[in-house]
Amino acid sequence: MKKTYWKIAFAYIGVIVGAGLSSGQDILQYFLSFGKKGLLGVALLGLLNALFGKIMVTFGCYYREDSYEGIFSRIAHPIITRALDYVLIAGNFVMGFVMVAGAGSNLDQQFGIAPWAGALLCSVLIVLVAFLDIDKITGVLGIFTPIMAGMILLITLYTFWGKTYDFTALDMEARTITPVMSNLWLSTINYYALCAMTGVSMAFILGGSLVQLGNAEKGGLYGGICIGVIVMVAALSLFANIDKVKDADMPMLAIVNHIHPALAVIYAVTVFALIFNTAFSLFYSIAVRFAGGDTLKLRKCLIGIVIVGYVCSFGGFKRLIGLLYPVLGYMGIVLLVVLLMAWIREREKIIFEKNSRRKMIRISLKKHDPEKEVSPEEKKLFHTLVDISPADSETLKSDIGKAARRILDGTDDTKTYAENNLPVDQDLLKRKFQK
Repeated sequence: MKKTYWKIAFAYIGVIVGAGLSSGQDILQYFLSFGKKGLLGVALLGLLNALFGKIMVTFGCYYREDSYEGIFSRIAHPIITRALDYVLIAGNFVMGFVMVAGAGSNLDQQFGIAPWAGALLCSVLIVLVAFLDIDKITGVLGIFTPIMAGMILLITLYTFWGKTYDFTALDMEARTITPVMSNLWLSTINYYALCAMTGVSMAFILGGSLVQLGNAEKGGLYGGICIGVIVMVAALSLFANIDKVKDADMPMLAIVNHIHPALAVIYAVTVFALIFNTAFSLFYSIAVRFAGGDTLKLRKCLIGIVIVGYVCSFGGFKRLIGLLYPVLGYMGIVLLVVLLMAWIREREKIIFEKNSRRKMIRISLKKHDPEKEVSPEEKKLFHTLVDISPADSETLKSDIGKAARRILDGTDDTKTYAENNLPVDQDLLKRKFQK
């Protein structure tokens, strides 16, 4: 089952690492504007990604709800839930039109296309895709995330291979950049809160696709760690080239242009694809929220949202990040507090549910194995565990059975597999039923 949690980890990376990181503008304003000290903030950002990546994906698996509203209603007061709903809608809209502005800046910097024209192209594509097979389009666009990660690693290798830098001089140069806020640690938390706002809905969905909580925990944790590594190498590259990129709208693209113009074309196209994918996902999620399942209404809502978003994008990519991202970050801090408090409060229940589902899979393995027989006590325990689970009973039973069948198809020795991959704290289960 190791492939399962790595699949979730890579998907989570794609949710968080996208257009924002690929431009490099947010790293400049939030971190490197503090000089080399800003790299400590990047390290803290990696830790926050790992911690909250684990929390968000695990909550998705634990509750297995269809939407983020369903999970927030379980972990927060109804007033807080309503407030978070409004915050996420506003955050998605603002991030959406900032991405549209980024599309214009990207094409302008690389190809000399007027920013309004590049932003218009991105907006028109968003509307057109809403009338096509969305799953296939977004599936194709998903390949750009690993391409981007690979190119960032290539940029870092080129930057430091056989070269030395005067970090004191670079530190002084970096401090000439105007930071979005005066304190590095607040800046780091604010920026991660912004990332969490854009990623929480998909993180819940990723977790809800899993049955085993252990896989969800590892998927979110490992994905967060990988994000931390990617952001750090990008930040190191930007810091080493700070004198060349500090005034650029797309700093990473400016570095690639110094490597080779042809590579810069590939990078610019990749960035545009990531920006489009991010903007489409953000605007589409708002339209879905208000459409109520009506496809025609969804498309009309999306067109209206895109038009308003395009007009708002005229504020300029670099300027919009400096003005609006901090505000969104403060709004996102409320989300982080709610998630952390719920995690502390529900931790024991999550540990029990992890053991409970492992036990259910063990029983289901016996049920689907023609050479074994499930005892009446085990049948009773299985149904009891299903009934007390926070997840939907029928869906959980079905998915437990599917997981058991996949294990049976993949191994001949289910006993050894269960001992190695499905350990159960029997004492924990007993204590639960003795209360």
